[in-house]
Amino acid sequence: MTREFHRIGVLGAGQMGNGIAQVAATAGLDVVMIDLDEAACAKGLATIEHSLGRLVRKERLSEADRDAALARVTTGTSMEAFADCDIVVEAVVENLEVKLDVFRTLDRICKPGAILATNTSSISITHIAGATNRPDDVIGMHFMNPVPIMKLVEVIRGLATSDATHADTCALAERLGKTTVTAADYPGFIVNRILMPMINEAVYALMEGVGTVEDIDVAMKLGTNQPMGPLTLADFIGLDTCLAIMEVLHDGLGDAKYRPCPLLRNYVLAGWHGRKSGRGFYTYDK
Repeated sequence: MTREFHRIGVLGAGQMGNGIAQVAATAGLDVVMIDLDEAACAKGLATIEHSLGRLVRKERLSEADRDAALARVTTGTSMEAFADCDIVVEAVVENLEVKLDVFRTLDRICKPGAILATNTSSISITHIAGATNRPDDVIGMHFMNPVPIMKLVEVIRGLATSDATHADTCALAERLGKTTVTAADYPGFIVNRILMPMINEAVYALMEGVGTVEDIDVAMKLGTNQPMGPLTLADFIGLDTCLAIMEVLHDGLGDAKYRPCPLLRNYVLAGWHGRKSGRGFYTYDK
C-alpha cells in the first residue's frame, strides 16, 4: 500500500536541512524542522525566507506561494515533535555514532509505518538501520547541495529496506521536483564514490606542486567542462566533510587509492574547512 505524505520532519536546520525543508514546504508538505537550539532554528528559517524571497524577485515564485510555504514550516528543539510525521529526514553531522543515536531516538518516537531517511553522503544505510527495530522503513535520501537548486536525490537501499519504502521514497522525491537514482549500499554510493577521489587527487596535485589552486581549478573547468573546479567545490562542500567521506571510502573499501591526502587532513586540523569557516583552499569574506 502506497504511503501518503502530509507532514515531513527534518532533523537539522543547517545548509542541507533548511534546503530540504524549503523544497518540502514549497511542494505543499507541512514541515517540522528541529535543531539543537532556537538560534540554529532561527538561522535556518531565515535562510529559507531569504531563498524564497530571491525566487520571488526572479518571478519564479509568487508572493502568495512564498507566504504559504513559510507558513507550513514550524521549528523546535525536541525530536518528540516528529511523533506524527509520515517521514523524517536526518541531516546532521556526517558521523556514524551521532547518526546511530539519532535513529535509536527516531525509532522510539516516530509512529509505525513512518519512513526514517538519512541524508548521509557516504555512511552505510544497513548499519544505521540496524540501530532501529524497523530496518525495512530505513533508507538513504541523499540530496545534493544546494538542495533548492540541484535536481538529484540519490536513493540508497539498505540490506533490509523494503520495496514499498524504496518506491514511496522515490515518489516523494519526485513530488519535491527531484530526479532520483538508486544506489546500492556501498561506501560513497554513486556520486561520492566518483566525486571525492577526484577532489582528493586534486589536493594531491596541489600538495605535490603539479599546479597552483587556481591552475588546477581552471584546468578542470575548461578542460573537462565542469561548472567549478574541484578545489572550489571542496571548499563549498566543506573540507571536513570531504575528509570524512574519504575516510569512509578508505575504511570501507580497503583500497589505498582512497587514502585521504595528508594536505586535506592538515587543512581540516587547522580549522580551514572552506567557505563555512572563511578559509579553505581560498579565503572568503564571512
